[in-house]
Amino acid sequence: MNSAAAQVKRLALDFETCLRVHLNKPAIRVLGVSESFGPGDRSSVLGGVVMRKDLVVDGFAFGRTTVGGDDATSGVTALYRRFERNDINVVLVSGCIISKYNVLDVDGLSSRVGRPIVCLTYRETSGIRKAIIDRFPRNEAQIKLAAYERLGAREALPLATGHTVYVRLAGLSLREARSLVGAFTLQGSLPEPVRLAGLLARARRHGQKRALVDNRRNRGRTAPKG
Repeated sequence: MNSAAAQVKRLALDFETCLRVHLNKPAIRVLGVSESFGPGDRSSVLGGVVMRKDLVVDGFAFGRTTVGGDDATSGVTALYRRFERNDINVVLVSGCIISKYNVLDVDGLSSRVGRPIVCLTYRETSGIRKAIIDRFPRNEAQIKLAAYERLGAREALPLATGHTVYVRLAGLSLREARSLVGAFTLQGSLPEPVRLAGLLARARRHGQKRALVDNRRNRGRTAPKG
């Protein structure tokens, strides 16, 4: 086994050990990540919420990705690093394809942040390949299609709420993911850290829009004559 393969194997074992030790403890912390963008936006606001297993919120931060770009992985990585803490056990991301076909590299994100990743989607999807081909120039489409293919198949994850989510995982098993996601999901299919992250991202985006409009209005006003 070469050194790179050995390092990946050791990292996977570290992930599994981390989860076995902490999964049943109330102080386990996850980072939930969700986004918000609107028509005409060039960038999407990422919201990140750190939450303990007992549902205590333990921090939040914001980041950005490019709408239609290829920086989903680097954007979520930057958001994670903004917290500057080592007690986050797992990262939950709402969507593997965000910001209008900005494809997340789940394994790559796990390697960058050194934590297991649960990437969530909430319904069966089809036609993604065709949509990418139709929306982007050939070279850009090829990059996105290659990233999409690397994601691999999703796995269904039934929840005690009666809903089913679909996951792509790095660094933990489906059984561990089901226990973890279930512990943070009070109703429906949205885990609380992800739900709150989405609310904060939307509030941030709307606040920035209002501030931009106010600034434009202020610049358009004529100064009073003295």
